[in-house]
Amino acid sequence: MNLNLKRPLAFFDLETTGTDVGKDRIVEIAVVKVMPDGQINTLPAQTGRENRLLINPCIPIPIESSLVHGVYDADVKDAPTFEQLAPKLFKLLFDCDLAGFNSNKFDIPLLAEEFLRVGIDFSLEGRNLIDVQVLFHLMEPRTLKAAYKFYCNKQLDDAHTALPDAYATFEILKAMLDRYDGIEIEDAKGKKIIPVVNDMQKIHETSERRKKADLAGHLVFNDEGRVIFNFGKFKGQIVEEVLTKEQGYFSWMLQADFPLYTKKVLTEIRNAMKV
Repeated sequence: MNLNLKRPLAFFDLETTGTDVGKDRIVEIAVVKVMPDGQINTLPAQTGRENRLLINPCIPIPIESSLVHGVYDADVKDAPTFEQLAPKLFKLLFDCDLAGFNSNKFDIPLLAEEFLRVGIDFSLEGRNLIDVQVLFHLMEPRTLKAAYKFYCNKQLDDAHTALPDAYATFEILKAMLDRYDGIEIEDAKGKKIIPVVNDMQKIHETSERRKKADLAGHLVFNDEGRVIFNFGKFKGQIVEEVLTKEQGYFSWMLQADFPLYTKKVLTEIRNAMKV
């Protein structure tokens, strides 16, 4: 079905240094501008998968982010900055509604923030903001009741009642194993994996897509198995190294409103450093 457009609709996606709209920066941008007559223009020009419009964020790209999108510091050292690209990008998007996937929560706020950093008021007034992820979740709800209907073809009439919910979850897992057991897929990094197997240890590993050191996810393991902070000004940095150079940070966390389990894990790491 062709889109019924009264003005251009720009589908865009960002790759970034992280997920903090206030401090992170764009390292790659792509725009697919669909005109009311159906004509499509892309930025960068559509000349092949290798064609990427990289942006120098002027700050280091954390390795955790590079492993997700494949853009490293060396890739952007000679790339234009956002400030250099901003006039062209502003002109391209000036008359457009905006669309993306999770764009209303992340991509649009970060894009507007980048424009403001270089003195351009990227107004959203009068624009239609189309978040395809919102439509996806509305039409394919990610709830226990929806999963029970999809996998077991049964209605969960007593949803949010503990025992029926528990039994439904049990039946859903069995149905998932019947449907997906042994099927190979490609994860976000392009690695081929078999996420659903009849092995609880392996399902546990799939469920913990980012391995947490604590239960709340404030402390997580990096790819080298080191515990790193997953929040705040030291996000992405190794806990032991931070506690060595910023000794007051440990006391601050113990006094702040963090879960007791997070404090327990942090204390264990600190105590092990003294051995």
